[in-house]
Amino acid sequence: MKQIGVLLSKNYKLLSVAAILEVFETVNKFYATAGDELPFELNLLASHETIENQKESFGYQLQSIKDVKQLDLILIPAFTSDNMHETLQANRLCVPHLISQYNNGASIGTFCTGAFLLGASGLLNGKIATTHVDASDGFAIAFPEVNLKADRTVTQDGRLYTSGGATSSFHLLLHLVQEFCGNEMAIKIAKVFAIDMDRDKQSYFSTFQPSRNHNDELVASAQQKIESNYHDVTTIEELIKDIPSSRRNIVRRFKQVTGITPIEYLQQTRIAAAKKLLERTGQQMTEIIFNSGYSDPKAFRKVFKKSVGMTPSQYREKFQVR
Repeated sequence: MKQIGVLLSKNYKLLSVAAILEVFETVNKFYATAGDELPFELNLLASHETIENQKESFGYQLQSIKDVKQLDLILIPAFTSDNMHETLQANRLCVPHLISQYNNGASIGTFCTGAFLLGASGLLNGKIATTHVDASDGFAIAFPEVNLKADRTVTQDGRLYTSGGATSSFHLLLHLVQEFCGNEMAIKIAKVFAIDMDRDKQSYFSTFQPSRNHNDELVASAQQKIESNYHDVTTIEELIKDIPSSRRNIVRRFKQVTGITPIEYLQQTRIAAAKKLLERTGQQMTEIIFNSGYSDPKAFRKVFKKSVGMTPSQYREKFQVR
C-alpha cells in the first residue's frame, strides 16, 4: 500500500485538494469492490501551527508534516494567492521536511502553482517542470535553474512530478494512477472523470500577462511602445529608437525585468492580439494576420502554432465565441 501525503499548505486551493482526494478515493473504491487490497493510504499533512487550531479536514485527521512517517508520495496542491513571495514565506517551514522526505525516497508531485513551493526547495534545479501557464513567467524569474516547460500539461523528472493549471491536475493524477495501478485502472478513472487522455499541452489556454510589477521606467517605456505599435513595426529597433539607452542595455534590462527579450515580448503581444481576433470577430484570416502585425501568412502560422500549440484555424474552431 502506497503512503500518500497531501499537503494542506497555507493558502491551498480547496478545489485542488478535493480533486486529489476524489481521484485516489475512487481508485480505492474500485479495488474494494473487487475485494482487493487498497493501493493507497491517504494522509493529510499540515504545519504544527495549523493542527493546533484544526484537528481534521476533509474527513481525515491532520498529521504534522514534521512528525509524519516516511511517505511514498507527497502531493502539493495549487495555491489561491497570486502573491507567491508571501505564500512561500508563509509555507517556508514545510520546505526542509519536503527535502527530508525526498532524500529518504519519497516522490513529490505538484499541481498548478504548487510548483512554486517545490521550486523553493531547490529540488527542481536542473530538472524539467511546468506550472499554470499564466504563472510561468513569474516561475521562470523566481527559479532560473529549473528547466521550465511552460506548454506542458504534465512533467516527470525522476521522482518529481508537476502539472499545469486547472484541469491539468487531473492529467497528473491520471499519470500517477497509471504508474502505480496500471493502464486499465487509469482508463477507468479517465472515464469516471471524463479526462481527455491525449491532451499533453496547455499553451492554448495561456493569457499573455506582461509583468508590470517593477520600477524600471526604461523597460516600462519599451513595453508601452511595443503594446501600442505592435501592428505597425517590423523591428525592435524602430520601437526603441527614441528610448535614451543603447539597444544592448535595453535588451538586458528588459529580460531581467520581464523574463523575456523585447522581440519575444513583441511576438507574444502579436499572438495575444491574434487570439482575441480569432475568438471575438469574424474577420478573414488574411485580415487577422495583417491586424496582428504580420505580413507573411506562412511565418504567422508557424509562430502561432509554435506559441499556442495548434493552428489559427484550430484555435478559432475551439474558442470562437458564437
